[in-house]
Amino acid sequence: MEHQRSSHNPQSAATRLRNLLARDDIIVCPGVYDGLTARIALQQGFECLYMTGAGTAASRLGMPDLGIVTLNDMLDNASMIASLDRSIPLIADADTGYGGPIMVGRTVKSYIAAGIAGLHLEDQVQTKRCGHLTGKELVDEDVFYSRIRAAVLARDEMRRTCGGDIVLIARTDSLQSSGYDASIRRLKKAVEIGADVAFLEGPTSIEQCRQVCADLTPTPVLLNIVPGGVTPKVSAAKAKELGFQIVIHPGLALVSVLHSVNETFAELKSTGDVTVDEAKESAKGVFKHFPAANSLLGLMQQNVSLQQLSLPICPDMVPIARALTSKPAHSVLSCFDIFSLYLSRISA
Repeated sequence: MEHQRSSHNPQSAATRLRNLLARDDIIVCPGVYDGLTARIALQQGFECLYMTGAGTAASRLGMPDLGIVTLNDMLDNASMIASLDRSIPLIADADTGYGGPIMVGRTVKSYIAAGIAGLHLEDQVQTKRCGHLTGKELVDEDVFYSRIRAAVLARDEMRRTCGGDIVLIARTDSLQSSGYDASIRRLKKAVEIGADVAFLEGPTSIEQCRQVCADLTPTPVLLNIVPGGVTPKVSAAKAKELGFQIVIHPGLALVSVLHSVNETFAELKSTGDVTVDEAKESAKGVFKHFPAANSLLGLMQQNVSLQQLSLPICPDMVPIARALTSKPAHSVLSCFDIFSLYLSRISA
C-alpha cells in the first residue's frame, strides 16, 4: 500500500519558530541534552525545545562546559533531537561557531541541513566557559560581528539555494566585564547585521531584565534561567511581563538527573539494594516514553498487519513485516529491535 502523503504545506523548523515568535506570548523551552530528556519534554507538550551545550558536554563527553565540545559533538546531538518530532522546533547552542568566519558559516549550514530551528552564537573566545561562571574572556567587537556576519551570509545562501532557514540568536557575555552599555551596543550591532533575536547573558536584576527588553525593542530578547546563577529566577509569566519572548532552562533536566541518579546509585552502593516503584520504573514504564513504539508494539500483540496500519513497506522489508505480524509471542525487547530496524529502513 502506498504511503499517503500529507496534503497540507509542510513548514520548516525555522518557520515554526518564527511563527511562535510572532505571537503575543512567551516561548518556554526546557533544556534537553539527549533522546530521553527530549522525549520526556515532548511528552509534556512543550512547543519548543532547547539543546544545552553544557548538558551535551556532560552527557556525551563526561566533561564540564569549558569549550571542549566540537561542532561534530553538538551537531550529532542536535540533529538527533530535532529528528524526534519535526513539528516541534529545536533551538541549539552553537557556542562560538567553532572557529573563524568560514567555520561559523559551516556550522550554520550544517545546523540548517539538520533541521534545527535556531542557534545562538556568542562573543567569548574559543576556549569558552559556561555563561554564569566568572572569568570569561571576550573577543573584540569586530570579531564578534564577523561571526554574526558569517552566520547571516550562510543563512541567506541556504535560503537562496535550497530554501533552508534558521533563527539566528546573537548572544553577548560582555555584561560581566564590560558593563551594560557595551553589551547593548554589541547586541544592537548584531541585530543590524542580521541577527533575529538578542541574548544578553547574565543580567543581574529585574530592572536590568526589563531594561534590556526595552532598549532592544522590537527585537525579540531571550532570557536564560540558570538555578544558582547570576540572573534572578522568574516565572514564565513574569518573564513575559518584563518583555522577553523566549525563556530557556538549560540545566533543568541535567540537574534533576544528576541528583536523582546520584542518590539512587549511592543507595545501591551503601545497601546493595534500591527502593523501586515498579509501576513507574519497570521496563514497560520506560517504553511509555516512546509513544510510537509503544503503540505499534500493542498492535503487534493483537497481530495487526502493517497493511492495516497503512505503513510503507519496501520489498526488502517483507521478511521483517512477516516477523512483526506472525509471532505475537515476541518479547518486548525483540519487538522493539525489529521496530527499530523497520524505522531505520523506511527512513533511509
